[in-house]
Amino acid sequence: MAADSPAYFTIIMLLSRLLAFMGLSKNAGLLALEPSHDPTDIAAASQDFGLIVKSAPQGVLFPFSPQELASFIQSNYKSSAPLTVAARGLAHSVRGQALAKDGVVIDMFSLGSNPNGTGISVSGDGTYVDVGAEQLWIDVLNVTLRSGLAPVSWTDYLYLTVGGTLSNAGISGQTFRFGPQISNVYELDVVTGVGDFVTCSPNQNSDLFYAVLGGLGQFGIITRARIPLAPAPKGVKWIRLLYSDFAAFSKDQELLISKNDRTDQTALNYVEGSLLLSQASLDPFFSPEDQPRIVDLITKSGIVYSLEIVKHYDDQSKPTVDKDLEQLLKGLGYLPDFLFEKDVTYFEFLNRVRAEEMFLRSKGLWEVPHPWLNLFVPKSGIAAFNDGVFKGIVLKRNITTGPLLVYPMNRNKWDDRMSASVPDEEIFYTVGFLHASGFDNWQTYDEQNKLVFLFCEEAGIEVKLYLLPYATKEEWSVHFGSKWDTFQQRKQQFDPKFLSSPGQNIFNNN
Repeated sequence: MAADSPAYFTIIMLLSRLLAFMGLSKNAGLLALEPSHDPTDIAAASQDFGLIVKSAPQGVLFPFSPQELASFIQSNYKSSAPLTVAARGLAHSVRGQALAKDGVVIDMFSLGSNPNGTGISVSGDGTYVDVGAEQLWIDVLNVTLRSGLAPVSWTDYLYLTVGGTLSNAGISGQTFRFGPQISNVYELDVVTGVGDFVTCSPNQNSDLFYAVLGGLGQFGIITRARIPLAPAPKGVKWIRLLYSDFAAFSKDQELLISKNDRTDQTALNYVEGSLLLSQASLDPFFSPEDQPRIVDLITKSGIVYSLEIVKHYDDQSKPTVDKDLEQLLKGLGYLPDFLFEKDVTYFEFLNRVRAEEMFLRSKGLWEVPHPWLNLFVPKSGIAAFNDGVFKGIVLKRNITTGPLLVYPMNRNKWDDRMSASVPDEEIFYTVGFLHASGFDNWQTYDEQNKLVFLFCEEAGIEVKLYLLPYATKEEWSVHFGSKWDTFQQRKQQFDPKFLSSPGQNIFNNN
């Protein structure tokens, strides 16, 4: 192999870093990892999925191990001019939360290149899986299914990193019963904002454990998570029910999530609602034969509310699953001729969004701006929200181009010791406007988002943002409410120089 070939230098670099990591090099200080300043690396780390915010870092770090990452963070923290630091997985944020202007972006996927890294490892007794934070949830699913096991709480889209969703909350139609993903973690490894490498759990370094779960990356970087497992179902009954009346739609959703004991085998496993506003809002679940009459219903009603429910089954419960569903659906207020059902594998259901993604990619409609708006809306305000936002702003402006989700969750499935902040009512809804726009008109959707906020403010509906940063520290203090003092104290404890995750604009307002 020629000494000037790219492969040669790659091998030398990896061997040198491995020797330093193992403590075998006498000159480890000379081999200390430095951020890359390559223009290609800088450009790739300057934007996120939203394609709205552009913010270039000074450099991009490609750590080989959590220890190497900790060494860099510690050195940076102790320097006379420390730089801000942001962890980046798939950068599926929409307003620059994974960016670090003039700082350092950590490429988390480089941790996966270490053959001795965490990877994805199911425990011998099958009770949990240890996962590197850089791993994707789709890969966690594939590995655990080989053992007939799976985590119980998911996001709708599985091509996200474990560390990324645990830094936010991780929600979907399973949340009403099993809680968000942050409520389903046994243990974490974290590199704090001062460079300490810490293993934490509810019983060990618990302040850090609860801080980083839903902590928006403010206290350090998750590098490993221990996730509980349960037996995976063999298949699922997947049903969509359509409504023309929002009161009946929300009443039925709240009724269905009231049966939420984790061990109750007769309860549903997934409840999620959405709005159908045009033919474009129909997803592949609905067959071509059914779509014309659904479009006709939308035309007559203006808005059609779609309730999506799932019931798992295994070999033992398969003979009774239809009867169980019949009982659960009895008395619901959906339109009687608009019940649609599929029987699919567990994997097919969980990975359902992938097919839509690949279709959008094929049409060039994936890598476009995403002026999303995600809110938590208290139950007390959801009827007014429907009248003022869905029927008022959304229907009248008629610009919605992506999924519009609306479904309830139970507050008692969230752990108040964690950083994530939700409305102070026993039931609250998540509302997601998952817009896709052109590069020349995303501001139009931003204007609608602002109108939604203004309506909530004038109507006295105390909503909370999810997956989006507020503009000022004062707005963040209102968001966290009674948790704000604890949030600030933890920041002082684990990141006293305010270096971690500047793109959230909590302590590093631009």
